[in-house]
Amino acid sequence: MPSKKLSVPEQVPLDWLPRGLVAGVDEAGRGPLAGPVVAAAVILDERQPIAGLADSKKLTAKRRAQLYDEILAKALCCSIAEASVEEIEKLNILQATMLAMQRAVQGLRLKPGHVLVDGNRVPVLAMTSEAIVQGDNLVPAISAASILAKVTRDRWCAQVDADYPQYGFAGHKGYGTAAHLAALQAHGACPLHRKTFAPVTQVMARMPMAVQA
Repeated sequence: MPSKKLSVPEQVPLDWLPRGLVAGVDEAGRGPLAGPVVAAAVILDERQPIAGLADSKKLTAKRRAQLYDEILAKALCCSIAEASVEEIEKLNILQATMLAMQRAVQGLRLKPGHVLVDGNRVPVLAMTSEAIVQGDNLVPAISAASILAKVTRDRWCAQVDADYPQYGFAGHKGYGTAAHLAALQAHGACPLHRKTFAPVTQVMARMPMAVQA
């Protein structure tokens, strides 16, 4: 389905959408070399506006955490879901992302009549849906979803850092930074790594998995 591109830079009201509840959906973790991909779906409450919603990547960690709590407190309903490393390897990262988004929407306590998804693709859903390029900058519900997804995944990285301190997950969040690649070269891959991603595949071709679950 072609994406709907909005030309205005600021976040916009949803007057152009069908009547009924509207959910925003976004993901975090498509690019990293390790860990699950996380998706969130949010239906905001117009009676309780949340100031400062924006693309999660443009916010500080402190501000994201503050908004995370406010979204959970004020939204009509929220849902956070994931697709595992095993599912990423079985399906590929795109399809695993779509699966996580499906799960997030299905987990909403209230059923939306329409779903807005950040990016240029939408998962298969039971209701109408629309992809919006840069939606996390333009649509408050998508911004809220992006914040929930990123905070959730970042917290997961902080937790697993204690189990695998040699990789530095708390710092790079699983992305292929120079420090992460150096750790891969020194220690091999661990069970959290996505073995179908090229840098991990290359390391595993020359050395067995170094750390067991």
